[in-house]
Amino acid sequence: MTFTRHFLDDTTAIMAEIRVDDVEAVVQTLCATRDRSGRLFLCGSGGGAGHASHAACDFRKLSGIESYCISDNVSELTARINDDGWDTSYANWLRVSGIRSGDCLFVFSVGGGSIDPPVSVNLVNAVRLACEVGADVVGIVGRDGGAVRTLSTASILVPSIDQKLLTPQTEGLQALLWHLIVSHPSLATNIAKWEGLDAGVGS
Repeated sequence: MTFTRHFLDDTTAIMAEIRVDDVEAVVQTLCATRDRSGRLFLCGSGGGAGHASHAACDFRKLSGIESYCISDNVSELTARINDDGWDTSYANWLRVSGIRSGDCLFVFSVGGGSIDPPVSVNLVNAVRLACEVGADVVGIVGRDGGAVRTLSTASILVPSIDQKLLTPQTEGLQALLWHLIVSHPSLATNIAKWEGLDAGVGS
């Protein structure tokens, strides 16, 4: 079997195991955030930070939710890392933003983070702060879900079948899943550009 065939077959097998109820729970949590005029804060590290930036755009534009990506301001992020350290950088950003009950934190992480051993502690501290102030937490995570899966209001677990493909499969399917979420009829208040053109909107 070629690597390409194996990767695609692995993807299909993983998708078959994703729990639809988990996806719907994340959708409903985000709907509740919008209904109460809460804000959505998105974060991740590495590929997860890329997802957070892209998703913040789409949740604002397509779902009408006031949304922000924690790592989009590189000047502030690097200043916080330089002066205060990586582990507190996201949580301190959220404190200045006044995260509060009614808001929601959306986390993208391959392993969900942990304190012991210390992995993605910046994400764990952000989740802990959100929980402390009564904000909801949602996430899309791989492996066993880690701290995000344990502490979140709702989360989606991307199962791992071939451990050698854990990171690329988790990050790839995170993109698919958050696009599913932002396109969900319960959240999609605006039509995307190309779909609008195909429907004759704005032509």
